Amino acid sequence: MTAFFALATSLLWGLADFGGGLLTRRTPALTVVVVSQTIAAAVLGVLVAATGGWSEAGPRLWFAFAAGLAGPVAMICFYRALALGPMGVVSPLATLSVAVPVGVGLALGERPGLVQVAGIAVAVTGVVLAGGPQLRGAAVQRRTIVLTLVAAGGFGAVFALIAEASTTVTGLFLALFVQRVTNVAAGGAALWVSVRRGSPALPGGGLTSASLPALAFVGLADVAANGTYSVAAQHGPVTVAAVLASLYPVVTAVAARGFLSERLRSVQAAGAGLALLGTLLLAAG
Repeated sequence: MTAFFALATSLLWGLADFGGGLLTRRTPALTVVVVSQTIAAAVLGVLVAATGGWSEAGPRLWFAFAAGLAGPVAMICFYRALALGPMGVVSPLATLSVAVPVGVGLALGERPGLVQVAGIAVAVTGVVLAGGPQLRGAAVQRRTIVLTLVAAGGFGAVFALIAEASTTVTGLFLALFVQRVTNVAAGGAALWVSVRRGSPALPGGGLTSASLPALAFVGLADVAANGTYSVAAQHGPVTVAAVLASLYPVVTAVAARGFLSERLRSVQAAGAGLALLGTLLLAAG
């Protein structure tokens, strides 16, 4: 069950990142984040009301609130790093986010077997290579590295926090709703500051009718991924769930190949193969 839900997480996050990447080609990244998360929050609000999720309110919601603060910070740092430095460096470095939940799992006493340790090592190596690391070229600015590492830490914190935010399905709906409302508030504040500084909030022609379904997909896929990861982490070792869920860059690369006909570099193809091998080792362990 852990492997199934963690792999579903990587699929959903990978598709959400692919959709978000397409949208940010013509719409400011902050606007994409705020609008997509607002749609997700509205849907979750309906689910919470329909399932009576408010009865699950308790101290654990502080984990969801913290995840809601960490997410936008990580996303903003990640987009700024992509703007400053080569994606071939930023993308693989961002996958270091897996170190946070894995470290939490080890600190809580989880001890994966030898086969799982090998699977973790192989899968993480594959994910990094799937990002297409840039091995040659101009030196990368220190600010780019710092922003990327902050983003990785933020993404990893979301992994760890959302896994602790609830213990029941209805509680999970409420936790995800709180996280999304916090996302919208934090992202909205950042967008307001950006507009005040002169950056446009919308593209020249505004949001088209075709953009709204895509924004809805990105927001709902992202929130569904958080949900499936929470289930995976609760039903098995966090060390395994986190590594399998971190395979989303492979999904994004494959989606770009299938929908945009982007050719995978040899290092990315090798990374995808290693990620698959690591997944098999983790499942076998």
